[in-house]
Amino acid sequence: MAQTIVSDTLNTLKTETNKYDNSEMDLVDVLRDLKHNKNNSRKDTGEIKSAKPRISAIPVAGYTLATGFAAVVTANAVFYTNKNANNSTILASFNYTARNQIIVPIAANIWLPDNKYNIVIDWRYLKFPSYTYGLGEYTALTDGYLIDYSTVHFHQTLLRKVINNLYGGIGYNFDYYWNIKELDPPPNKITDFENYGFNSVELASGFTFNALYDNRTNSINPDKGYFANIIYKPNLTIFGNTATWRSLILEARKYIKLPADSKNVLAFWTYEWFTISGKPPYLMLPNTGNDPYNNTGRGYIQGRFRGSNMIYLETEYRFGISNNGLIGGVLFANAESFSLPPSNKFETISPGWGAGIRIKLNKYSNTNVAVDYGFGTGGSGGVFVNLGEVF
Repeated sequence: MAQTIVSDTLNTLKTETNKYDNSEMDLVDVLRDLKHNKNNSRKDTGEIKSAKPRISAIPVAGYTLATGFAAVVTANAVFYTNKNANNSTILASFNYTARNQIIVPIAANIWLPDNKYNIVIDWRYLKFPSYTYGLGEYTALTDGYLIDYSTVHFHQTLLRKVINNLYGGIGYNFDYYWNIKELDPPPNKITDFENYGFNSVELASGFTFNALYDNRTNSINPDKGYFANIIYKPNLTIFGNTATWRSLILEARKYIKLPADSKNVLAFWTYEWFTISGKPPYLMLPNTGNDPYNNTGRGYIQGRFRGSNMIYLETEYRFGISNNGLIGGVLFANAESFSLPPSNKFETISPGWGAGIRIKLNKYSNTNVAVDYGFGTGGSGGVFVNLGEVF
């Protein structure tokens, strides 16, 4: 039934898009045409750098492995602080799910005039009953059991241009988890969470030291360029932590037009998350889908794998289906590995793969609605939905 609905929807959209040959279109154009709006033509000003925000918003009924069915209102805004600045973006959503989860993320990437400063914000509130599967990758889906908690994350960073596209700066991260409960742990067994160190409250507080290289001009849907980021975070007891621990995140992304004269893009992403000393709280250990945009590990439920250190690689090929850019597709593959304490050695790799469609929501900001189906090992698989590209 779901496949029939998707097929019929794509056929309808494709029929509508063929009316307009190569002119750029988005969902707004399609809706205007379906309403027989005679003034259907909308001038594409996507290349004009305007201070006026270009806002994309959509209420949807979503589904993910971690949330089940969800009612979602999501929006993003794109604007320029001046004609020499990269596009600034603000993304926000409100999610209420069938599993009584509440998820409210706000993320911003703001470039000040002439790209002299870059402000990065990642704020979240979650009431999040969800599954945990233990440490390492030698676990099965049947090992999962429910935990519940509430959490707030306040991450903010100020970066200053050093030279060209290279930036350095400082930030402050505050993470607080409370009312942590194991709801249905396996009977007569000590869980990895308990063995690692269970507490009803977890806290991480500390400054971050950051280096960034970014020559992309559109972070929502890059078609070329390179992004690299280094974040070092010492969580010291003087900032309220119960113990000292230090982490290091290394991230890089590369985008290549392929073929060179097309709008198709071959994209690469690597994300490494290391504990370089100390012992982070269990819920703050590196884990699947816990990057700032919750996008690592398509093919697996969020939190499926967890360990002291994480290595992640992904590649995706993005291609057009309709000539006017309304409908596109992607093919992707990824691989992740987690070290298992106490040895902290990487012993196995968990691959993921899949495909998806892209529907242009806003041609001015080049924002797509991304709907993917991902597969993993051990029977893992499911639908993954994003406003904007996965990376």
